[in-house]
Amino acid sequence: MTTTQFDDLQLATPPPVRLASPMPPPTPRPSVAPSELAKRSPVTHLRYVALATEDFAATVAFYEQIWGLYQVGGDRDVAFLGTVGSPEAFVIRIRAAAERRLDLISFAAPNRAAVDSLASELGSDGVRIAAEPGTLSMPGGGYGFRFFDSDGLLVEVSSDVLDKPFRELEVGESVPRKLSHVVINSPDVHSAKAFYERYFRLRLSDWLEDRMCFLRCSVDHHSLAVAAAPTAGLNHVSFEMRDIDEYMRGTGRLIREGRDPLWGPGRHSSGDNVYSYFAGPDDFVVEYTTALEKITNEDEWIPRIWPASPVYADQWGTAGPGEDLFALWHRTPPDRGLWVPPPF
Repeated sequence: MTTTQFDDLQLATPPPVRLASPMPPPTPRPSVAPSELAKRSPVTHLRYVALATEDFAATVAFYEQIWGLYQVGGDRDVAFLGTVGSPEAFVIRIRAAAERRLDLISFAAPNRAAVDSLASELGSDGVRIAAEPGTLSMPGGGYGFRFFDSDGLLVEVSSDVLDKPFRELEVGESVPRKLSHVVINSPDVHSAKAFYERYFRLRLSDWLEDRMCFLRCSVDHHSLAVAAAPTAGLNHVSFEMRDIDEYMRGTGRLIREGRDPLWGPGRHSSGDNVYSYFAGPDDFVVEYTTALEKITNEDEWIPRIWPASPVYADQWGTAGPGEDLFALWHRTPPDRGLWVPPPF
């Protein structure tokens, strides 16, 4: 038997780090420092989304019994639902209606002065005001106003809304902690982006090609995103889970209930968050997410133009060939609520 000597063996140097995909190119630097825009922003975070549906009972049951929200108020025609982990009075409003539509998207302002100043600015520029600043009649009350954005979607901005009781979620609670973000469809993404940058002073976090922009009003990578689509409307509403374990447990619960994901589980590149998209009984698209990237230094963040290719759309490669963010628009047909305020 031949004996091999290893005394002088040179151990090989490890190969260089191999990332799955290179970082995409940056966008041009903004003319105004993002930190300055943040100081001037009249909004602090996303409050709630209001939906109208022809199948009120089934939709409310879905959000309560399967999705993981609970009713904080309402009657036979409207339900206000909140999350265990958020002090927001409610995060979604469901209204019984003859036609399915997005009623409105609501953002929080820091105080009444910010509400009044924004209403005055919008009115002076000819933006259509649907309800002048005043006292709000809903759980938590508050002071706010409503207006139509550049595509005819109704937006509410409010302050002085009372917090509801809340608590930290425990390990094993696979229910939403808070409303994470909302994505809207627009036939003119660049105009919609410019509208929200001008009046809300939102900051650009990233682009997905030139078809979807991610905008922030806090440290969260995005609270609002705008996706290219043939018509304006709601793309999806996203709810944040406690962590990835609870996100996966929640995803599994939906699957066991016979509601397979439209897309997911997977992990985006832009925002770095995980995702599972589902259709509710009203066919509005809702998402479980967590681990959304935090932007703690406004001026050091570099927005990038991410490709929509599969390796960037899903870092894990687990989401399958489901309906990506651009395909989701067909789940939300032309919105009957454009330029039309809801009854309340």
